[in-house]
Formats: sequence, C-alpha cells, structure tokens
Amino acid sequence: MILIVCLDDENGMMFNKRRQSMDRCIRERILTLCAEKPLWMNTYSAGQFREQTSNLHIAENYLELAKEGEYCFVENTDVTKVVDRVERLVIFRWNRRYPADVKFPLELFSYRWTLTDKVDFSGTSHERITQEVYML
Repeated sequence: MILIVCLDDENGMMFNKRRQSMDRCIRERILTLCAEKPLWMNTYSAGQFREQTSNLHIAENYLELAKEGEYCFVENTDVTKVVDRVERLVIFRWNRRYPADVKFPLELFSYRWTLTDKVDFSGTSHERITQEVYML
C-alpha cells in the first residue's frame, strides 16, 4: 500500500481530535496521484473529499483492506501495525509547527526508506507546501 499523510514540521497530524489543517490543492494532488487506483480512507477523512470520484473507498478498517499498489490517506489512524505492508510513503508538509497531540511515527520508516522526490508548491491555505516521496 502507499500511505499519504499531511504533517507539520514535528510530524504532528492531529490536535484535540481534529486535523491541524487542510488544503484544496493537496486534495487535488492526491486525486491526480492516485489516478484510477483505489484511494482508501476512513469516514473522517472522506469529509474533505467532496469531489465525486469512483476510486474513493471509505471504510474504518481501510488499512486492512488496501492491497498492494493502492493508496491510503491517513489522518487519524495508527499505522504501526501496517508498516511492513507499506511500499511507498507520500508526505505533504505544512512547513509550520502546529499544536499536536497525535504524531505520525516517521521513525518506523526512516531506517529503511529513501527520499526519492521532493517538490514545493503553493496551496490555498499555505504559501508553501512540500511534497516528499519515500520508497524502499
């Protein structure tokens, strides 16, 4: 599976059971990245994707259901049990520090992953967002 996650400068994902931020340009990039492949997420994350897309799959146990080569958008889900199934990691960085009480366990990936692509772009909510792609 291919994980997609949005993080602040300290790998924060959530604060007080809410996402730190969201951006329309990131959602557009995610949909373009996935193309026709399945994009899995839970109900909480699906609230961001108002765009009609046939490849959107919503389930609370989406990390268990996703197959090789399929995308998973992670906002408030623990990924520690699926680390061995992840074949690629796409991080969108806010390039800011936000309050966070839920952090992404990036240290579980860092020992065997290589940064293969990094690009900055302007978002609708942030002047600069960085997209990083990590591969085995």
